[in-house]
Amino acid sequence: MTDLFRLDGKVALVTGGGRGIGLMIARGLLQAGARVYLASRKQADLDVAVAELSAYGPVDAIAADLGTAAGVATLTDELGRREAALHVLVNNAGATWGAPLGEFPEAGIDKVLDVNVKGVLLLTQALLPLLRAEATAADPARVINTGSINGLRAPAKGMNNFSYSASKAAVHMLTRHLAGELAPEILVNAIAPGFFPSKMTKHLLTDGPDRVAAGVPLGRIGSPDDMAGVTVFLASRASSYITGAVIPVDGGVSTAD
Repeated sequence: MTDLFRLDGKVALVTGGGRGIGLMIARGLLQAGARVYLASRKQADLDVAVAELSAYGPVDAIAADLGTAAGVATLTDELGRREAALHVLVNNAGATWGAPLGEFPEAGIDKVLDVNVKGVLLLTQALLPLLRAEATAADPARVINTGSINGLRAPAKGMNNFSYSASKAAVHMLTRHLAGELAPEILVNAIAPGFFPSKMTKHLLTDGPDRVAAGVPLGRIGSPDDMAGVTVFLASRASSYITGAVIPVDGGVSTAD
């Protein structure tokens, strides 16, 4: 049974891997036996992450801005110079923007959609040769997209993250579309996180995690193990009959309405 969840000999790329949920995901993949590459815009974040994660396994980093086609090309070319195949792509890089509806700027739409939607599609497209290099119907490659519960249900009034929620709903549909297109050699699924400690949710946790946890059916916010566990499941042989799924990892928040 343990072998179902092992990733020994697999190569994984985690975008947005320098902190937050990406760091949690990378740690889980390393502990399951994968070699992991992290990608992020900020080299300083990557350096800290590599230093923290190196105790768990082989980890390296490539700096690239995945909100641009040039950044996608930089990451793809550099990874291709280092590896002959990619077994797991985790599209986790994300951006958000908050402003009242009447003041929401065009830049807050463009930036968020460029990273959260365009970047996911362009990077997946660019990495198809590496993903297909060792993929078979019996041992498919994996694409795992990070969505959000804000893409499953409308955020509460006053959240003001209009382009973010729209982008995550788009990620969920893109996941389903790609799953049908790329089967059977590549499985494509999405994780829809709820409240996890990260830079993106810092403003929601200013009064402490207990206040947020009061609105979660399971009574707590997410932990690193929660994120690592679902990602390892989707990356491993344990999920070999699942594609096109969007899995809420939210303590039950998305079922509470």
